[in-house]
Amino acid sequence: MTSYDCTASSKSTKSPEPPACEDFAGGWVAGKMIMSRTHGTSRIIGFFLMMGLIAVALHLVINHSLRNFKTSKFGAFNKVMAGDVNAEIVINGSSRALSHYDPIVIERITGRSAYNIGMNASQIDVELAVLKTYLKHNAKPKLVIQNLDLFSFEATKKGEIYDPGYFVPYLYEPELYEPLRRIDPVVWKWKYIPLYGYTVDDMRFTWISALLGCIGIHGREDYYQGFNPREGTWNRDFDQYKIQNRKGVKFEIQPAGIQSMEEVIRLCKSRDISFVLAYSPEYYEMQDMEINRREIIDKFVELSKRFGVPFWDYSDSELSHRQDLFQNSQHLNARGAAAFSEDLARRLADGSIRYNAVEFRSEHAEQKSAAGGGGITSD
Repeated sequence: MTSYDCTASSKSTKSPEPPACEDFAGGWVAGKMIMSRTHGTSRIIGFFLMMGLIAVALHLVINHSLRNFKTSKFGAFNKVMAGDVNAEIVINGSSRALSHYDPIVIERITGRSAYNIGMNASQIDVELAVLKTYLKHNAKPKLVIQNLDLFSFEATKKGEIYDPGYFVPYLYEPELYEPLRRIDPVVWKWKYIPLYGYTVDDMRFTWISALLGCIGIHGREDYYQGFNPREGTWNRDFDQYKIQNRKGVKFEIQPAGIQSMEEVIRLCKSRDISFVLAYSPEYYEMQDMEINRREIIDKFVELSKRFGVPFWDYSDSELSHRQDLFQNSQHLNARGAAAFSEDLARRLADGSIRYNAVEFRSEHAEQKSAAGGGGITSD
């Protein structure tokens, strides 16, 4: 076999013509470059696939951890989702519901089990979704108390769903997912894009609590049958608030908010669940700042009459004038919540309302009835 020297001079006339060595070398280098690029692309694709799998796995771990919490807000809601509550009295509403109604006090006086499903910074459309979720997983209660706020007729605005990390573990639930997605379409990303809800929209770093939960650290218990008392005392923030709002404050009455409130009432009436609209105590000086307060209260009265449900307004209660019972202008402290819950529970037990369609008689009321007194009765 003839061997060719690619380094030989082209002037030689004695040896055969050598092949195009430059072309051969160039092709070899080009092939190596293509292989290198292909290998690099594969490595990049592999890297992102690996990261995607890690994100999916981590998302599942976080969800699983939060769904197994036994304490605080996740522990309280996990009982709802597991169908472990089945209370006879259910309190629904915003943070004022959450921190004003003590189920333990209500149980003690009425002799009926109670649970609080109030949520911080929630609007009526979210409260409706939470109530539907509760009713799906638990036996229907005998009574639902819907706490009211001056903003009860304001629907949640896009981008303003409070505490996204609280909802992400439960978005498999249509009664939660669909209403939240209608409020803000970005919610689909919370459900379908791994870690999006925890890392992009959740500023409370819920995922950290979840990972701590994986090693058995669930935090202290501060929810008692769903009730979250406020231990703080009155501070001077309200003085600054009054200065910043010298002309007063006004709340909207939105058609969407009215519709959601009506749906809450219809939902309970359709299931023969007794229902009460209740405006829990609000500090009296704050009431003076609310420009359209009378208009909103009148709307509550109109709903009460139209649907035939009681409306209990604690605006003029003695409790609303006691600063020592409030943490701030909107929220009672733990002492105030205990005093209010006792007053409300005695009102239930002493027959101040008549319940529709179902019999609801507490042990306290039965004792009074036997003695010739009033009590909680059905129509």
